[in-house]
Amino acid sequence: MANAPVQRMSQLMAKTLRDDPADAEVLSHKLLVRAGYVRRTAAGIWSWLPLGKKVLSNVERIVREEMDAIGAQEVSLPALLPREPYEATGRWDEYGAELFRLQDRKGGDYLLGPTHEEIFTLLVKDQCSSYKDLPVTLYQIQTKFRDEARPRAGILRGREFLMKDSYSFDLDDEGLTASYGLHRQAYQRIFERLGLDYRIVAATAGAMGGSKSEEFLAPAEAGEDTFADCPNCDFAANTEAISYELQPVDGSAVPAAEEIPTPDTPTIETLAASLGVPASATLKNLLVKVDGEIVAVGVPGDREVDLGKVEEHVAPAVVEMVTEADFAERPDLVRGYVGPQGLGKVKYLADPRVAPGTDWITGANKDGMHAKNVVAGRDFEVDEYVDVVVVQEGDPCPKCGTGLKLDRAIEIGHIFQLGRKYADALKLDVLGQNGKPVRVTMGSYGVGVSRAVAALAEQTADEKGLCWPAEVAPADVHVVAAGKALQTELALEVSDKLAAAGLRVLVDDRAGVSPGVKFTDSELMGVPKILVAGRRAGEGVLELKDRRTGEREELTVDEAIARLSA
Repeated sequence: MANAPVQRMSQLMAKTLRDDPADAEVLSHKLLVRAGYVRRTAAGIWSWLPLGKKVLSNVERIVREEMDAIGAQEVSLPALLPREPYEATGRWDEYGAELFRLQDRKGGDYLLGPTHEEIFTLLVKDQCSSYKDLPVTLYQIQTKFRDEARPRAGILRGREFLMKDSYSFDLDDEGLTASYGLHRQAYQRIFERLGLDYRIVAATAGAMGGSKSEEFLAPAEAGEDTFADCPNCDFAANTEAISYELQPVDGSAVPAAEEIPTPDTPTIETLAASLGVPASATLKNLLVKVDGEIVAVGVPGDREVDLGKVEEHVAPAVVEMVTEADFAERPDLVRGYVGPQGLGKVKYLADPRVAPGTDWITGANKDGMHAKNVVAGRDFEVDEYVDVVVVQEGDPCPKCGTGLKLDRAIEIGHIFQLGRKYADALKLDVLGQNGKPVRVTMGSYGVGVSRAVAALAEQTADEKGLCWPAEVAPADVHVVAAGKALQTELALEVSDKLAAAGLRVLVDDRAGVSPGVKFTDSELMGVPKILVAGRRAGEGVLELKDRRTGEREELTVDEAIARLSA
């Protein structure tokens, strides 16, 4: 931006802190607060200060430019939304407690939008009536709301957040595939321009619905998602989306099931130790309630049940753990000794590892008793096979069999082929070429704009502070006046010249602040280039420092301007 005004720190609302906030858990939370970019307003609710708003706006700009480049059209829809469209699609209930619900003074039900599939669908239904009006892609960059039970990690997981959500509308599945591909490529350009290290992985659709779904993940220790990456092939997936084929084995040679006394062995660990067998030889049976009905979930004894996968499979039903009271009402279910054989009217879900023909040691449904040689498909039936185990490092890649590598990551984008779920619910049709109604097919695509700021902070910061990539930084150069009048005069002079050359300039002209504090703040704030008017200011010589590499060189004013504006 030519002739951009110089931002003087003597006038800037950005108070830096020497110590980490007491409630900060992750690096981005600590540094964004300490550097004066954000401040906490309430649990999960954040205010963006001037420097933070500049970074956030730069991320918005990049997202907007790449969305416009694929022909998407920007709109602005309300955040306060009526209940009826979400009830029509089932999401008023499916979202559960995370949906902010409220009533107006007349008792009408509303919500604060978490995503806008329903509202965009109704907009297109109102505006598009013919096949000639499609395809169309619409987007907005808007504050979204989610009633997080435990907001944490600063702006990474808040109750309100800035998001770009876009929606494609096509006449057929071939068109949807093309729109999905355009978004996928646009997202790659967005995250590359932002300077993020990211992975594209297979994902589940969750409450959004639809068929194909992929996540864009930024590897980081602070991430709440775990993804698996195969070192031998191109397989990558969120662990919640990994599935394995059912592979039956021949169990005909296994002897008949036999009950064995196993007193005081109510856990897998005590059972395996008592019998001298590996935990993998036992069958773990976890009891849960699905909308109040008891369901058993079977997995090998050395694996844990991923309740998130169970919830995903039975959604929108509510999953709860079985309680002591439930056992008291069902004397046929013996705590610690449950087995799938003879469970009666209890539905039995099992992981594909419990394939037909596999034999197990499992509970005999009697206190102090287990059974061995219990064969799946012979001694008990599985009502439904579902991938429900927690994925572990080294599990075989579903594609090539190589041991998987697990990493933590931050979800920064998600794309979905929704299909006709929302069009069916809200009856979105247009007239086709033959004059007959055509049901429209949709895609949904999200980028976490505010979350991308936190992800960048997590990936690029060092021991000294933030370290922004050039395109998202709040300024191009941070000019530091070491303290004396002559140094401040030179700093302001060079700042004006840099601004005239089209650079965005932040200058530390604060009086009464020591050079040490100014240097520390310049590294904490993370502007890519730091230009210091220091001991050689009287000679018209400045020191230019690269924030990321730490490389320094002395330059004259003209040389510094030429170097920085090149």
